Amino acid sequence: MRNLRAVSLLPLTLVTASMVHAESMSPTWVEPLRAELALLDKSSPATERRQLLDQAAAAIRKQLADVGKAQLTFICTHNSRRSHLSQIWAQVAADYYGVAGVQTFSGGTEATACNIRTVRALRRAGLQVVATSDGSNPRYLVQFAEDRPSLTAFSKVYNEDGNPRSGFLAMMCCADADENCPVVHGSVDRIPLHYVDPKVADGTDAEAATYDQRSRQIGAEMFYMFRQVASAEAK
Repeated sequence: MRNLRAVSLLPLTLVTASMVHAESMSPTWVEPLRAELALLDKSSPATERRQLLDQAAAAIRKQLADVGKAQLTFICTHNSRRSHLSQIWAQVAADYYGVAGVQTFSGGTEATACNIRTVRALRRAGLQVVATSDGSNPRYLVQFAEDRPSLTAFSKVYNEDGNPRSGFLAMMCCADADENCPVVHGSVDRIPLHYVDPKVADGTDAEAATYDQRSRQIGAEMFYMFRQVASAEAK
């Protein structure tokens, strides 16, 4: 998949965070992650992305108001790279800003594996990622805080057992999945996030930097999105 949309490559702009998460609700973050969290808290997407992310934040707020929870399923074709990065950073962001009732998931239109390059990018960002199985589609436990449940990362179809089958927000991470999956069964809304696949750099000297850039872009956007959710809840 080579959906090289210019909008997804726009640089991040540093801004002052619009709010500070409540200290009493703050998780006990794993130590290596703290520096990345501080950076993401001060980052925001370029203006051209904010309207889309504001739309996503509004959909999350509506779910929280209507049913008391928001289940977000991040979807790309293979559930290998972008959807995992999005799921994990979204859960971190929700906990960082104290937005209760949020659960994040990921899936694909087909199952392959959580790519090892995705795992390495998460580790470089400071998350603790441990393989709990091997084989063609290994499972990984991803820990971001000492007092929060770990997330399990492996490739699966978006409506597989363990993922919600109704009442969820479909967060489309790639154009291919968005175009080839016109109906996401069970979803209540659909947000076309569309990130460029870091796979374009696989096997090149730019591989690690490209994965880190995409991870940080996604992290910054998830942090912006949940800042908007949290700031609206505080009003």
